[in-house]
Amino acid sequence: MKRLHTILIIFTLFITSQVLAQENWSLDQCIDHALHHNLQLNDLNYNTASNNESHRQSFRALLPSVSANSSYFVQYGRSVDPNNNAIVSNDFFSNNYSLNANIDIFRGFQKLNTIASTNFLHSATQQEALQEKYMLAFRVMTAFYDVQFFEGQLQISTEQVDISLKNYNLVKKQVELGIKAGADLYEVESVLIADKLLVTQAKNNLKAAQLRLIQEMNLEHKTEIQINTAEEMLIKKEAPSFMTVDTVYEEAVTFMPMIQAQKLRVHAARKDIAIARGSLYPSLSLSAGYGTGFFETNVDATGKVIPFNTQIKDNASQFVGLSLRIPISNRWRSRSQIKQQKIALDRATNNLNIQKQTLNKVIQELVQGYESSVEEYEQTKQSEVALLLAFQIAQKKYEKGLISAVALYQSKNLYANAQNVNLQMKLKLMVQKKTLNFYMGLPVFNIKK
Repeated sequence: MKRLHTILIIFTLFITSQVLAQENWSLDQCIDHALHHNLQLNDLNYNTASNNESHRQSFRALLPSVSANSSYFVQYGRSVDPNNNAIVSNDFFSNNYSLNANIDIFRGFQKLNTIASTNFLHSATQQEALQEKYMLAFRVMTAFYDVQFFEGQLQISTEQVDISLKNYNLVKKQVELGIKAGADLYEVESVLIADKLLVTQAKNNLKAAQLRLIQEMNLEHKTEIQINTAEEMLIKKEAPSFMTVDTVYEEAVTFMPMIQAQKLRVHAARKDIAIARGSLYPSLSLSAGYGTGFFETNVDATGKVIPFNTQIKDNASQFVGLSLRIPISNRWRSRSQIKQQKIALDRATNNLNIQKQTLNKVIQELVQGYESSVEEYEQTKQSEVALLLAFQIAQKKYEKGLISAVALYQSKNLYANAQNVNLQMKLKLMVQKKTLNFYMGLPVFNIKK
């Protein structure tokens, strides 16, 4: 019975592994897996959590600070009696307790500005984490379509092998019948071998592309992956209004995380200037406290030490006070800090302009590249159709003995190259189109903002 149970477990694990091995991954599934297993994203999440805690602590800084103190002293030899400040020569001990509270009433709005600054920085790290998610999604998408391209290339190469094998079998029969010489068989055999080599190379390229996708997904214990290639896209030329660089840029600049993060850092830099300026203002604080103590030298009329509870009650004292601090000179440090923060603001503003300029350049290149790719795609489609007809005619001529195997091989190669170029251009357009849709604010990736 135990052996049967073990066999059932092994069988279940085998079936499960086979199902997982045969799973077809869609693009969304690949991106989702990558987002949940990327270690660099974890590091950014830690930064976000750290900034969030700093922001929460800036609120807690508004609360009063409270401290409790206790001390126990044993004094030997000649010393001062803390009870009456008299000089005594005997050994004694004393025990003190105090509770103090302090709260800032005004500090040049530094704490309020710190709350605002830490809030901006926390939001900036959230946007930076979102930007990294988008970048990862683009890398996965590129790797996904690379796999799709090499799968298509492998299919094209396999079809070429089938054609060459068909011609080889045809020539082999013709040689056996004495219609053609043995040299003709060697020619078609060399073509068949060359096509098989292309299949092998296509398989190796596909494995390399799958490995890149697996690495981007951080998919462990996998060396191969099957993707869902059912997704198709109709390539059509967009209206000029859609393809305007300014239109795409104006939309992208409103939500791109890298732009929003830098804007938030500019706001934080302005608040940092206000924090530095706050050190030039007077500060006002309120403090209160309670203190008591027990002294071994505190005795009654009979010379007995007054009990602990009685001394704690009788020696109790309270205080409440206001403290005003007016800065006069701190060796120009506060004003120097203000200047440093102004420089930091200028640097943050300049970085924002750099980010906007970079985004504009990327969109310019993307729009121009997409428009060019649409035209090239139309031409590659026409070229593929024309070369297919040329190959079909050449195949018929070869079967009738009107052209050589070399001429047929050239025609077949031109058609195969046209297929590869057309497939590559189509997948390139798919990536460019999705990228343009992303910059236009369309939901290309299922990523929570």
